[in-house]
Amino acid sequence: MAEPTMSTDSPDGEAPRRESAPEPSRSSHDRELPLSASEADQPASHRSPGAVTDESRAAAPITSESEDAVADAEPLTEDQVKLALRRVKDPELNLNILDLGLVYEIRVDGNAVSIDMTLTSPGCPSGPEIMTDAERHLRAIPGVGDVSVNLVWSPFWSPDRIEPRVRSYLGF
Repeated sequence: MAEPTMSTDSPDGEAPRRESAPEPSRSSHDRELPLSASEADQPASHRSPGAVTDESRAAAPITSESEDAVADAEPLTEDQVKLALRRVKDPELNLNILDLGLVYEIRVDGNAVSIDMTLTSPGCPSGPEIMTDAERHLRAIPGVGDVSVNLVWSPFWSPDRIEPRVRSYLGF
């Protein structure tokens, strides 16, 4: 019986290989953050090509037109801050930090945002990740200038701070 033959293009008889640059691995923290609630519901491939990203915002020079646009933009609201913080989840519980009651206070002063938040315990292994995510999501809000995420331990967090609907879902 004859062996099946394969057509090859290389002289050593091996199948041709495609040389392509390996795609860089990206962690979940390196992805582009949506700039509005409507963009949050769309996959990145469906967002408009002219959408402003953190990279394009950092690369764009500030001109008098962009300064005027920021001055004419609607003032930053606490609701915009809350919307951004709802995207920050505790990776162990997969619940957002507002529903968990981890955010104690939100202060908006012009384009500066400051929040006081806590963690479920002082030894929370996800603490740095949660705080970094909170800062990244706040910085992604259009028009935000200074961002301050303050870790506080008073009052100490307890399950009583969880939103009632989430608490009943968890069985508390």
